[in-house]
Amino acid sequence: MCRSIKTLRPPAQPDEATEEEIRAAALQYVRKVSGFRAPAAHNREVFDRAVEVIAEATAELLAGLEVRGASRGA
Repeated sequence: MCRSIKTLRPPAQPDEATEEEIRAAALQYVRKVSGFRAPAAHNREVFDRAVEVIAEATAELLAGLEVRGASRGA
């Protein structure tokens, strides 16, 4: 799968993932699944919406994960 998508949760990443990191991962995922690095104009809207939906789902996933043995802040 997308090798350029890195793990965004502790302990692989010591700090919380930023919105930029989450969006970058979502973009890489949509590029991989669609087969387009940059969509044609007629596909731009659906491509961009997919990135947003996946970024939202990723943020929700990361916020809800309970990682045993990792401290979540002070």
